Amino acid sequence: MTADTPLSDRLDDDDFPAYTMGRAAAMLGTTPGFLRAIGEARLITPLRSEGGHRRYSRYQLRIAARARELVDRGTPIEAACRIVILEDQLEEAQRINAEYRRAASEASGSSGSASG
Repeated sequence: MTADTPLSDRLDDDDFPAYTMGRAAAMLGTTPGFLRAIGEARLITPLRSEGGHRRYSRYQLRIAARARELVDRGTPIEAACRIVILEDQLEEAQRINAEYRRAASEASGSSGSASG
């Protein structure tokens, strides 16, 4: 996404890095240190502004919020980050599996009607 992209498109983009570290921390009810820690654990990698400041997307804030829920329940931050990564991978695998099943069902449905 470039600076030429219309503002309305950027506002609808879950991956657009719209939030500063301070704003992101305030939205999550946490500290900038928490965001730095989950970045160091490689849960999220914020983009950097031209001035080098961290910027977060809505998608990254949802991931960070899930990690915060786990940490608030007593899970160590490294373990919370690993759990969130695994949950995200599982969700993606399930989505891909559903697409394959849908494609296979459509393929078998179209081949069955062609023989009749």
